[in-house]
Amino acid sequence: MCRLLALAFALTLSLAARAQPVLTLGISEGTSGGLDHGRVIAKYGGLADAIGGAIKRKVQVVFAREFSALDEGMRSGRFDFVLARPSDYPARGVRDHGYQFVASARPDGQCLIITGKNSPLRELADAKGKRWVLPERVSYMSKFCAAELRDRGIVVEREQLQYVREQGAVPFYLDNGFADVGGIASYSGVARSLEKTGHRILHRSVAQPYFPLVAGKRLTAEQIRAVQAELTALPQTEAGREILKSVGVQSFDIESGERLRVLLGWLGL
Repeated sequence: MCRLLALAFALTLSLAARAQPVLTLGISEGTSGGLDHGRVIAKYGGLADAIGGAIKRKVQVVFAREFSALDEGMRSGRFDFVLARPSDYPARGVRDHGYQFVASARPDGQCLIITGKNSPLRELADAKGKRWVLPERVSYMSKFCAAELRDRGIVVEREQLQYVREQGAVPFYLDNGFADVGGIASYSGVARSLEKTGHRILHRSVAQPYFPLVAGKRLTAEQIRAVQAELTALPQTEAGREILKSVGVQSFDIESGERLRVLLGWLGL
């Protein structure tokens, strides 16, 4: 009889868990993606399963192709979790829509100030008064670089400044004499190609949270701790390492919540 009662109780719990609404994981790769919904599900499905397993809930990947969809999903609370870049969007989720920090990806993000391989510039101070090229004015990385330069005594609006639509155009401007110095994201394809292209890094900015994961109001503190424990343990297993490889990050950091909280203020947003 006791065994039957135990089985019945376990079955009741299982059915109750299945009856709970499916949670959503909103994904945004910013403007650097090019993925469709199916590929996003394949890329992040393992991470969604890991998050769901930690809290005994089904988590479904939802692709936010446009920033407007990402913003609406946070504003309405439709997304239970959000993993997004650029980082100012999850930061807005925390500041404006009641989301809670869970983790950010490693390595952190930085603005790299670069110049041509034959440039006479040797340090950041040498770049003051030179011709600058940055990603488009409204972009996160342009604001990131401007905030870092402000803290280093260079106000970009007072410099000879040009904006380009794609970060890939920054090396082109340097190579063809249209600019002397430029700013790019440390996690960009341009940055990964610097050794090949020969462009030199004059300066690395302070590190800021990259690709943050935040959770909506419905998630409890206990659930968030469970997800954090699961994420930090991913590098310890083969399956976990495969999830990290699929997402394209080294690991997850659960200690950068305060830096995300103050990020928008630092950016001047």
